[in-house]
Amino acid sequence: MTDRPHLFELTPGALRDLVASWGMPRFRADQVLEWVYRHGVADPAAMTNLSRRDRDTLRDRLTFVDGGVIQRQEATDGVQKLLIDWSLEAGGPSNAGAALPVLGDTASQTECVMIPAPGRRTACISSQVGCPVGCRFCASGLGGLDGNLTAGQIVQQVWQLARLPGVERISNVVFMGMGEPLSNYENVTRAIRILNADWGPAIAARRITLSTVGLPAQVRRLAELDLPITLAVSLHAPNDEIRRRIIPWAEFVTIEQLVDAGRFYFDRTGREVTLEYILLAGVNDQPGHAHELAGVARRLRSNVNLIRYNEVNGLPFERPEDDDVHRFQAILRSRGVNIHIRASRGRDIAAACGQLRHEHRHPRDEKAPI
Repeated sequence: MTDRPHLFELTPGALRDLVASWGMPRFRADQVLEWVYRHGVADPAAMTNLSRRDRDTLRDRLTFVDGGVIQRQEATDGVQKLLIDWSLEAGGPSNAGAALPVLGDTASQTECVMIPAPGRRTACISSQVGCPVGCRFCASGLGGLDGNLTAGQIVQQVWQLARLPGVERISNVVFMGMGEPLSNYENVTRAIRILNADWGPAIAARRITLSTVGLPAQVRRLAELDLPITLAVSLHAPNDEIRRRIIPWAEFVTIEQLVDAGRFYFDRTGREVTLEYILLAGVNDQPGHAHELAGVARRLRSNVNLIRYNEVNGLPFERPEDDDVHRFQAILRSRGVNIHIRASRGRDIAAACGQLRHEHRHPRDEKAPI
């Protein structure tokens, strides 16, 4: 990483002021943004309607692409995943399906995923290096938090995923990668505004989803921003007792507090909150849990996304049986809850949050610490 301004976190006004301070005409900024966001070009040398002198200045004084892609994998279902090391120079290998490179330090690495579906291309992006929450079942937080990503690094992930083979354009963004987005609030909300801007990626706010383990005060701040994005709360348990066992931060926030914050968000934005619920075999997937979860969802008037657990090397949790998943869904539907089972995507490339980074630390024949 460098100390130079990052192109992907600059607004048109900020970039115009910057290039003017370097002796360029202010309209150069609009040309650069058009090259980057409309043509997918982030190499000043290829911006042919700029003078050579201006191209050299931009190359020397701006960071266009930060970090290095050290791994690209593609699953049989079309999901593609990038592992980025932010300590490296831009570029690096991108070998689909190749063996994991041997790297000792993962403290500067994050992941992002492109998920294709009919009529959409979804970018699942990270907001932090590691994660402070430390959910017992998740690979992202096994090593704790190593740092926040900047707004530019967050936006850059979407831009890079749009450049992958067969993608062309990202239509949806979900903040469901590594990190707790609301604990990197300023950078995440700045990135959302850029992703939504018509001069940028121009992704509709309603096609942007922020997933949080639940920080009620930050949820309320988000509700006041006039950004009608979808809020998804990572609930993962039907009651506080189970939630405290699997999510350490649940010691400080009750489900009732999350329900109150979710109601506030709905009242301010008109957007229904989604409850995310990872099914862990024998932990939170029993019929009684489904009835409890229905009570929470009905109080919040929320949708529920059921997610089958993707196993993480070294962790003790298991994926539930399909019969148990469908039984759980049927109970919620019988209670009038709008419920969906999220399709498992990219399992053959460790596409769950933090898995690829985790496997750099702990190859499959090793046990990770719990």
